[in-house]
Amino acid sequence: MAYEEASLGTVQSTGPALANDEVVDVLNDLLENSRDGEYGFRACADEVESPAAKQLFANRAEECRKSGAELMALIAAYGGEPADGGTAAGALHRGWVHVKGSLGANSELSILESCERGEDTGVARYRKALKQNLPADVRSVVAAQAEGAQRNHDQIRDLRNAARARD
Repeated sequence: MAYEEASLGTVQSTGPALANDEVVDVLNDLLENSRDGEYGFRACADEVESPAAKQLFANRAEECRKSGAELMALIAAYGGEPADGGTAAGALHRGWVHVKGSLGANSELSILESCERGEDTGVARYRKALKQNLPADVRSVVAAQAEGAQRNHDQIRDLRNAARARD
């Protein structure tokens, strides 16, 4: 499918319109992504000691939860059933964060590095979704959430860079 990418939120598709079941598939992929983000940020909050980092991760988890709720409403509007959970890869990633914490490798830098890898995956999934010829109402929600995912990624990256500079 041909598309132009000016920025994350303005990817334009030129292919045929998606059928409702295809829209639901795209939305369910993003719902799993949102759940992975929510659970991942909660796992990171559990493993850091800094109150500021705990609050940051808790806030990001709540944003992901809200994004998931928004996606579930769209899935229902397009006649679909919301996916049940996150992805297997997301569960493995969270497990790795907890293993690092249990082994004493839960420095803020280590947790931020893990969190950034998770955000890389999330941003890529939004880019993939925006390449689809989504209905306007769905595209506007997905584009706004994609921008939020990119902001999360950039903030985590900046915090990781600051932690690297301190270490």
